[in-house]
Amino acid sequence: MGQSENALKDAEASLKEDKSFFEGLYQKAEALYYMGEFEFGLVFYHRGQKLRPQIQEFRLGIQKAQEAIENSVASSFSVKLEIKGDLSFLQKDEERVQPIAAILNLTTEKKLQTKKTPKSEKTTKQLLGEFYSDKKYLETLLKDEDLVKGKTKNGERLQDVIQGCLTYLDSCTEFWNQERPISAHKKCKVKQNNCTKGHSAPSETVQFLLKSLDGIDAELTSGNAEGSLMKAEEVMKVVQGWSEKEVPNKKEVIGSLHSCIGNALIDLGDMDKALEHHQKDLELAKQCKLPDAMSRALDNIGRVYAQIGQFAQAIEFWEIKVPLACGGLEKTWLFHEIGRCYLELNRHEEARAYGVRSVAAADEIADEKWQMNGHVLVAQAELKLGHFGSGVFHLETALTQATLQEDDSAKNVIQKALDEAKQHLPQ
Repeated sequence: MGQSENALKDAEASLKEDKSFFEGLYQKAEALYYMGEFEFGLVFYHRGQKLRPQIQEFRLGIQKAQEAIENSVASSFSVKLEIKGDLSFLQKDEERVQPIAAILNLTTEKKLQTKKTPKSEKTTKQLLGEFYSDKKYLETLLKDEDLVKGKTKNGERLQDVIQGCLTYLDSCTEFWNQERPISAHKKCKVKQNNCTKGHSAPSETVQFLLKSLDGIDAELTSGNAEGSLMKAEEVMKVVQGWSEKEVPNKKEVIGSLHSCIGNALIDLGDMDKALEHHQKDLELAKQCKLPDAMSRALDNIGRVYAQIGQFAQAIEFWEIKVPLACGGLEKTWLFHEIGRCYLELNRHEEARAYGVRSVAAADEIADEKWQMNGHVLVAQAELKLGHFGSGVFHLETALTQATLQEDDSAKNVIQKALDEAKQHLPQ
């Protein structure tokens, strides 16, 4: 009804007895957002996200509030906000669930704040991982004199809110530093290849292999799958004739060539043979204990199954790949493809869950294209489940992102789907 101030009063009344009532926090954040109080709305979206990380509306609220702040010409401060995560990270990482209570207790003990072990910025960055950007973002906000003077509608000073978040992150850093060595926090680091440890191939051999692999890849990239296949098969014959002494990592090289041959066969439409080569790549990767090669092979096997319509098998291999996925882009793509397969199998709740994970991964790297794709997937699942209001919301969000990218073809498709979805809304 456009009565944002009344909405805010009701939201605050719902929080009077229980300040952690997440539905009230969401309504308060929404009311503040529509009142133009984007900064204060952002605070309460974050609070809700911390309490209920599985509820996607809080994450979407964080995103739209940050975008509104960035786009606000009349803003009295100038800070670049980066959509690279949120403050609910303790509940997102399964291996960190156990120490939550202990970490929360640490934040209330002032003595620990004065007895911290000094750490370099590099160590802090390694301990916090992808959430280091949140810490830097909060530190930047704290330097803005105009912003920190503000207060929430509840009378809380924004400076105290920001400082509290930083104190919380510092306590987490200290706890992890004491609980586990720094190496335990490194993600997606490839273990040293046991097949090549202590050896190095002759320079001429290395040069031949590098040049050959570049040529194979170049042919495939240019659209010449037949040429790529021919080169890969020729190099395979040469490598198979070499001894382990000449090429200590022979199995690893052969695995890479099986992958190249399989990819060329996919482009040529020979899925059965492609699958055989990618399965051989996976077998060799397991033998040599190569995580990157295993991830590559699982990816390609899933791709083959998806293209021939065997979606259950594609899901099986892609879900094995999930723990091996490195980086936000790979994760958002992988979650999206798994979700698409579940959608094809009419398993709409699983499709929605993976769609939400895809959006979350895209949010962390601020990739507008994959944010759009993820929202479309979630919308499709929601509409199949009969959740038309949520479906419309996600299509509207996707439409906004398509507009920002100036992608007219995507805009037209999404707009058509949106118009159809709105017809199902109650009048």
